Amino acid sequence: MSRIRRAAAPTPAPTRRGRGRDRHGRGIRSSVTGPFLPPLQTRISQFDMTLASTIDYLRSVWPDELSDVTFEVAAGPYAVIPGVGVERWTVTAAERRIVFYRLPIQRLTRLHRNDDLHRRMVIESCVFRAIAELLGKDPWDLAPDRFRHF
Repeated sequence: MSRIRRAAAPTPAPTRRGRGRDRHGRGIRSSVTGPFLPPLQTRISQFDMTLASTIDYLRSVWPDELSDVTFEVAAGPYAVIPGVGVERWTVTAAERRIVFYRLPIQRLTRLHRNDDLHRRMVIESCVFRAIAELLGKDPWDLAPDRFRHF
């Protein structure tokens, strides 16, 4: 009995990686929420949104004092201060710059109730205290009408 030889299959041309496909050829992953749902809110986006809205509010209350101030967000400080601990923000008055450290604000602050409202209040209080430190004022004097209902 003779065997029938099949023609050898042509070898596929080598593919370039990084064309929007993973190494198994299945394509890029889709978003978690899908095309018809809003994107997920992450802790980082919530932090940035709260920080920006608080800074915008204080800039509207103190436009002359805060017009040239630069606000930055960093993950964390480079060093721990002996006897003090980890800084939540750094104020550089000569450069008119405030750097907020996201991880110490979010993770090292002890909340008696861990919900969105209390996390937002912690971020707002850090912004108020940092700006008050820059301006040389009491944090409660920055926006006295805002806390009238408390």
